[in-house]
Amino acid sequence: MKIQEKNVVGFHYTLKDKDGNVLDSSEGRTPLEYLHGAGNIIPGLEKELLGLGVGDKKQVEVAPELAYGVKQDALVISVPRKNIEFDGEIVPGMRFHAQAADGNVHAFTVVEVDAENVKMDGNHPLAGVTLFFDVEITSIREATQRELVEGHPHMEGCSCGCHGGDDHGCDCDGDCDCDGGCGCH
Repeated sequence: MKIQEKNVVGFHYTLKDKDGNVLDSSEGRTPLEYLHGAGNIIPGLEKELLGLGVGDKKQVEVAPELAYGVKQDALVISVPRKNIEFDGEIVPGMRFHAQAADGNVHAFTVVEVDAENVKMDGNHPLAGVTLFFDVEITSIREATQRELVEGHPHMEGCSCGCHGGDDHGCDCDGDCDCDGGCGCH
């Protein structure tokens, strides 16, 4: 079977930047699963996996436009410190979520702090970065009707998507109630 729309695909990956620094990897964890065509992974990677089969390996370069976008200067803002509802010390690298006037919640990373203002960047941390993936396809199967409706894969026998604990990328510490769902997709 070759990867096509409506397949659930499992793959191992190592993600590097242009200098070869490892940014993320599935090494030592279960393979990442996604529903092909549902936008579960970045578009540039999904496009390059189309047509591969189990056991296939591929090196993929993904430009920012097909990954996390180009950096947008308009997403770097300065906010008066008094407008941030946080009692502790604010330091560069901290992440905050804020609701915009349109009702959408946006994540911001603190980049600079002075006595009066906090400069924050609303770009994704990997915006503007060309990504380099080494991938190996580990499984391909037809998606279930439920997976097609919900737009993401499910582990067999578990509906919460947490895959059994934080060693698999979930914050539920393995304490997921599969009938109710922990939301750790």
